[in-house]
Amino acid sequence: MKPMMLILAAALLTSTALADEVADQAAARAALAGFYGVHGKSDQDGVPDAKLRAQYLPYISPQLVESLTNADAAEDKYAKANPHSPPMIEGDLFSPNFEGITSFKVGACVAKGDTILCKMLLHYADAHPRPQDKPVDWIDTVTLVKTNGGWRVDDIAYGGTWDFGNHGTLKGLLKDVIADAEH
Repeated sequence: MKPMMLILAAALLTSTALADEVADQAAARAALAGFYGVHGKSDQDGVPDAKLRAQYLPYISPQLVESLTNADAAEDKYAKANPHSPPMIEGDLFSPNFEGITSFKVGACVAKGDTILCKMLLHYADAHPRPQDKPVDWIDTVTLVKTNGGWRVDDIAYGGTWDFGNHGTLKGLLKDVIADAEH
């Protein structure tokens, strides 16, 4: 092949790869907007039940659906064995803040193989603040995976630094709930 043909072929491959990356990023951002849109409209407290999980289905991975379903069953099992105890998870499951979020913005996203990691700039402000209530801002990292249906939320690394609330990852928390219900 002539040098000019090699340069053109390389340029075409590079532009195709960049176009694919841009399309993937846009699809991932759309999945995040859908996920957090559902979340913002729900009154979710703890593990979402089947009815609420159905609203998240277009935006979450099959593996996360399975983890949420198993954690919901574990909560039911725990409630039957401990009828006077509160649920194992209370408050917002999808953020480290017990009260949840009031607004979100998708930050930087980075592709890593078959996953995309996106920083979520999250905010909570009480609708009826008292003088001691201050708005809270933090950044969670959401892992999205490519499925047959497109990019889907698969896990959340909680970014809150306060003592109370969720720490670690969403899937780690769900795994603990499922294991704790067995004891």
